[in-house]
Amino acid sequence: MVALVSTVAYLGLEARPVEVQCQVAPGMVGFHVVGLPDKAVGESRQRVSAALSSMGLSLPPKRITVNLSPADLPKEGSHYDLPIALALLAAMGVTDAEQLAEYVAVGELALDGRIISSPGVLLAALHASGEDKGLICPAAQGAEAGWAAGVPIIAAPDLVSLLNHLKGTQVLAPPPPGEAEPPARGPDLRQVKGQETAKRALEIAAAGGHNLLMIGPPGAGKSLMASCLPGILPELSPAEALEVSMVASVAGTLEDGRISRARPFRAPHHSASMAALTGGGLRVRPGEVSLAHLGVLFLDELPEFQRAVLDSLRQPLETGEVTVARANAHVTFPARVQLVAAMNPCRCGHLGDPALGCSRAPKCAADYQSKVSGPMLDRIDLHVEVDPVSAADLALPPPAEGSAEVAARVAAARAIQTARADATGARTNAELNGEGLDAVATPDEPGRKLLLQAAEAMRLSARGYTRMLRVARTIADLAGAETVSRIHVAEALSYRRVAPRA
Repeated sequence: MVALVSTVAYLGLEARPVEVQCQVAPGMVGFHVVGLPDKAVGESRQRVSAALSSMGLSLPPKRITVNLSPADLPKEGSHYDLPIALALLAAMGVTDAEQLAEYVAVGELALDGRIISSPGVLLAALHASGEDKGLICPAAQGAEAGWAAGVPIIAAPDLVSLLNHLKGTQVLAPPPPGEAEPPARGPDLRQVKGQETAKRALEIAAAGGHNLLMIGPPGAGKSLMASCLPGILPELSPAEALEVSMVASVAGTLEDGRISRARPFRAPHHSASMAALTGGGLRVRPGEVSLAHLGVLFLDELPEFQRAVLDSLRQPLETGEVTVARANAHVTFPARVQLVAAMNPCRCGHLGDPALGCSRAPKCAADYQSKVSGPMLDRIDLHVEVDPVSAADLALPPPAEGSAEVAARVAAARAIQTARADATGARTNAELNGEGLDAVATPDEPGRKLLLQAAEAMRLSARGYTRMLRVARTIADLAGAETVSRIHVAEALSYRRVAPRA
């Protein structure tokens, strides 16, 4: 007899159908798993055997063959334990194989028969919804699976409870619905004293989703202002929150099914490897740039990152996705992030300060800043100088305007962008391109003349020209202007880095 149970294989944020086929036949006693399993899947034989033994069941003295179909698709992860166990139990006649055909099963087994959490349950639930099937998953992840509407869910704590539920002798209660967490309160812009130019650049970056680079001495408040950015960004829409939660689910960081409407904020250390930042590893997992999808990726001490690691972000910043290539598969994760970076002007950090001047200037600054490649800097829309903060600045009372007031202006600008999204195809100005950019960001005649003069004098690349137009459109949105005028272009140009002459 051959028993069949449905499960899934995860490739990026895609859940591909996998059929677990189990045959118990006469022959040399053995338990074999085939179908391109990785080591975690291969070891499921021991976990399944121990789990059945804890229930008082022993494996039949026959040849047990489990095939994971399609056989040419790599199978990774411990979530195959439960479907393999159910297929084996169906082949042994312990449970009804026809009943199992109505479900997709995922979950890891403990040696004592408990069904424990595994990454990707939300993706499996969405896949089951598309196949008009139910989902069998660990009890701890029932709330997470519940975010897929209309899916019958069996969230079982252990194999015994699951089998009793399928036989009708013990009914498992439906899992509680998942909760939407309120956004956590972070630092407020009222904590930042002075730095009016930098705070204005931060507001523009938030309003249009633009990349931002802050350059200034140590202790000037760069990290504090970056940590204030999530507090002035609008909350995620329900569709965006689901996107972010799918990444968190496949990474195994979605706890208790709690989905947050707050935008992600990731701040990896400058010692992070390329795989940690862009994704990869032996079992491909999303990196920091994907975990920050639709949120903020903050890179402090930018030149201290390895140059190859930084340059690996160039393509994701343009396309909004990152592809990890392997010999047997190409895995794609979303990576639509807002990059915020901070750096010192030179290695000692005090370039231009007469009291703490660098003895190796200007070579020290040139060597330090050259660690970041020109193409990488060209992808950053806003470059702002952050001045040192004096004791007199710190003695001033807190500013009257905080994150709440700035967030209201940002929300109004984002509402304008959302209203014209159907015509432009872009959720934010940072995504404007092609005809959509020409339609909404073409400046008036005085602005166009200034733009052409500046493009020649500043030696703007085609990418830099496009990004500067996007920033000008955002500045106009903050001012409530329908047309991009000369004053908007001029402010956008003030945040643009001048390309060094050969």
